[in-house]
Amino acid sequence: MLRMRTIIQAKRILAMGILCVLAATLVSGEEKKQRAPEVEMSLDVSAVWSGHPVGFFLLTNGSRQYVAFYDQERRMTVAMRTLDSNKWDYRRLGSTIGWDSHNYITMAIDADGYIHLSGNMHCDRLVYFRTTKPYDIHSFKRVPEMIGRQENRCTYPKFIKGANEELIFTYRDGGSGNGNQIYNVYDLKTKTWRRLLDTPLMDGQGKMNAYIVGPVRGPDGYFHICWVWRDTPNCYTNHDLSYARSKDMKCWETITGERIALPITIDTKGIIVDPVPVKGGMINGNTRIGFDSKERPVISYHKFDKNGRTQVYNARLENGRWKIYQTSDWNYRWYFQGGGAIHFEIRVFGVVLKKDGSLTQSYRHDKYGAGMWKLDEETLKPIGEIEETPLWPEELKKLESDSAGMQVRWSKDAGEDRDSNVQYRLRWETLPVNRDRPREIVPKPTVLRLYKLRYNSG
Repeated sequence: MLRMRTIIQAKRILAMGILCVLAATLVSGEEKKQRAPEVEMSLDVSAVWSGHPVGFFLLTNGSRQYVAFYDQERRMTVAMRTLDSNKWDYRRLGSTIGWDSHNYITMAIDADGYIHLSGNMHCDRLVYFRTTKPYDIHSFKRVPEMIGRQENRCTYPKFIKGANEELIFTYRDGGSGNGNQIYNVYDLKTKTWRRLLDTPLMDGQGKMNAYIVGPVRGPDGYFHICWVWRDTPNCYTNHDLSYARSKDMKCWETITGERIALPITIDTKGIIVDPVPVKGGMINGNTRIGFDSKERPVISYHKFDKNGRTQVYNARLENGRWKIYQTSDWNYRWYFQGGGAIHFEIRVFGVVLKKDGSLTQSYRHDKYGAGMWKLDEETLKPIGEIEETPLWPEELKKLESDSAGMQVRWSKDAGEDRDSNVQYRLRWETLPVNRDRPREIVPKPTVLRLYKLRYNSG
């Protein structure tokens, strides 16, 4: 009898132990579930244009915060506040946007505190403003030229920091299918610009132009760029995924270290990653640069597979040559054509090495939704899905506008600490892209709002 009671008690203890383990597992699973960020603050900036999407710019610099946008009357405007104040100061600049979704705004602050701003350009004369006093938006002045040459057909302005933290400005000179990439560097002492390179970095030779991603400064100390060549304004004429790297953005080389003579052309040896043909399913704006655990660059893009379906591919240097890996296995074909800003049915993001050593890659797909793959680092194939941390609370996805067809737009803080749990975001609402053509019906202006979000550190 005693032996029977002992057995029964042992079974009860074992059952309780199993229940405890299951409960702990459930709690652990719940703790691992990624939580949406919490809103710590929201602050209206201004009523803004909502007839089509175009990029706005948020820049936090020390105790100051700057927002560049197009107001409800389409006027280029800069707002500024200190982080301890809820009051904005405004300065309207002498530039007004039309219907072109390419005409985003970009800003930078140099080492002496002067603000530089450019934007509202798509094959247009240079639009560039600079303050005459540090950090003071009311001292913005239009600067008619930087160098005075190759500044009449500017597109895709971008401010970047060089190897020695010098301010660099790059843009495309020319049109889609016929353009060159220009780089200028700023002299703090003279407050003037000069060419960083004696020649354009890229030269389409009058037959094509390069759509560049980067430069991205990698963990190996190099600046990395990748690009596609495009022959005409028709987006299906993208071809030949290419790559180069540099230590100083002046001297460029191939992935295997051979020096490249500038300007780079389609005929430059050693630059081709994947010779994707015209109408091969590759598009500018969907190529990315990431790095694996061995600090090797991984170039991400999409193209048609042998069955004509659109797939994500990742390319990496192995044994002295680029090796191409097909990462996705989708039963879907995205065929695009024509000019102007288009809706992207697929979005590809670069591979990311997480703190735990796992290699991941995110995607957005009209049919398959959004997700993040965990990749086998050897094969670059998905071995599972990882739950992404939501970028914003669910309630902020809900539209405030009652106009039909509106969509939520977001802009990150260009000056944020990427490792911080607290980040700022801009939110507003617009109609979708319309191939840069006017609309007969224009929605009411929407509110551009600044959010301060706290992300779950766990």
